[in-house]
Amino acid sequence: MAVRLLPVIPAEMVLPKPGPAEPAILESTERRLRASSYTIYVDLPNNSHEMLLVHGYTGAFDRVSGTVATYLRSLELKRPIRPLYGQWTPEPEIAPGTVAEPSAATIAVLKRRGYLTEMTLQEEEDRLAGIATILHKQASTRPSYIFMPTYDCNLRCFYCFQDHMRTDPAFKHLLRTMTVPMIDRIFEGIPKLEGLHGLAAGDVDRRSLGFFGGEPLLRQNRPAVEYIMRKAQALGPVSFWAVSNATDLDAYSELLGPGKIARVQITLDGTPDEHDKRRIYADGGGSYQRIARNITMALELGAAVDIRLNIDRNNIDTLPALAQEMIAQGWPKYPNWSAYTAPIHATNDKTERKTTYTSWGLDKALEERRELYPEMRVIDRPDDGLKDQARSIFANEGLPNHRAQFCGANSSMYIFDAFGDLYACWERTGDQRIRIGNIEPDGEVNLSQFVLSAWRTRSVANNSICRQCRYALHCGGGCAVLAEGRRGSLSANFCDGYAARFRAMVAEAYLDHESGVAMNVREGRVCDL
Repeated sequence: MAVRLLPVIPAEMVLPKPGPAEPAILESTERRLRASSYTIYVDLPNNSHEMLLVHGYTGAFDRVSGTVATYLRSLELKRPIRPLYGQWTPEPEIAPGTVAEPSAATIAVLKRRGYLTEMTLQEEEDRLAGIATILHKQASTRPSYIFMPTYDCNLRCFYCFQDHMRTDPAFKHLLRTMTVPMIDRIFEGIPKLEGLHGLAAGDVDRRSLGFFGGEPLLRQNRPAVEYIMRKAQALGPVSFWAVSNATDLDAYSELLGPGKIARVQITLDGTPDEHDKRRIYADGGGSYQRIARNITMALELGAAVDIRLNIDRNNIDTLPALAQEMIAQGWPKYPNWSAYTAPIHATNDKTERKTTYTSWGLDKALEERRELYPEMRVIDRPDDGLKDQARSIFANEGLPNHRAQFCGANSSMYIFDAFGDLYACWERTGDQRIRIGNIEPDGEVNLSQFVLSAWRTRSVANNSICRQCRYALHCGGGCAVLAEGRRGSLSANFCDGYAARFRAMVAEAYLDHESGVAMNVREGRVCDL
């Protein structure tokens, strides 16, 4: 048999526990017109007389008068569901006053576009769950692959979630490099994995293959990476990308650019001096100058470079000077360059939680600094990606970019390490107890039904909180790893201030839409953990 599903649950594995459900809502079976539970109300800047309505699953959006918005809000049967973790910013307030019923024509439009419904609360929740189930199934049809040539890394960043692998001798055995026989074994298994997704030979028109680590693009890893690329190209068209610290990127110059490793995410953590305190070699030396040279090299070769700036309260004030530094380097002149911020999360005991930001907190802090330092406009906010997603609401064709899951870990992503072990998420690698499977020397694929299900069934359709949330099909339930860190369960949701973030980005995107600003949607940015 090509693939074996292993139902055995390791005795030492902690079962993911579902979060507590909301109390049951008693409702009448009598049909009556009410506001949809999935209507999102968005304040428009400098406009106190109108409001933007966005429907959470029909894809409708409409600018309405405050009178109409007040009428809709008066027909809501229950308060919005609360997140399991954290607090949402309250929904925008409707100006008090007498509720006036709109005209019959207006009510007909509100019904047709989903804002008004005669479905019961449960019926509408079931409809949302049905849509989410279809979206999740669609997302699960196309596997993507990430190769981890090694868990080793030449840097010792204090906030790294893998830091223990390089500093604790007990994990030294993990620091091997992927061998040619192992690469062959993995490629024997890939068609069998694709068969699990209903794909026969020749059904895949293009594969996505990324490199992650450790540091995947260490100088000594070049033969393994090149061999992986040749094997992948032999299967058919493929798009390559990498997450790299770029210290040894010059060793890969012949493998960079369109048709090769076309996109690289590279981290800088502040000005040269600040970066060299944070992203250091094992001997304590800094890495900025070498990385900067390699960024320029990659851009000149035509590779897209996404510079990720990992930000906390200790380095945020270096950003204006870093923006000036990036401008001086000439990077913003390249159309395939971008720089964006991401909050550092407390993933090990070297990172104090009080020094970190939430995504929404970082976004607000950056916006304040952008007002003072115009040069910071070359740095994207953490929610600029969310703004791109919001722009899809106002696209002229098709439905918005709805999703039922947060990322590929919950649908069809496979991560291979140097030992032939398979994982669903790169933040949960290196421990065989949490692997989703492994590939045997003969290419036989073993999958742990229990662990695989914990990742792949995670969607808003299967979360009692998310099913009732008006933002569900935009949020996807949040990151499973961060949910586990805060709630102790992969199946919990992680909201991260999403409601306020989403409304703010929708308002900005709508104003751009009204003024005819080009969408400029970025593609290919990898997971923003």
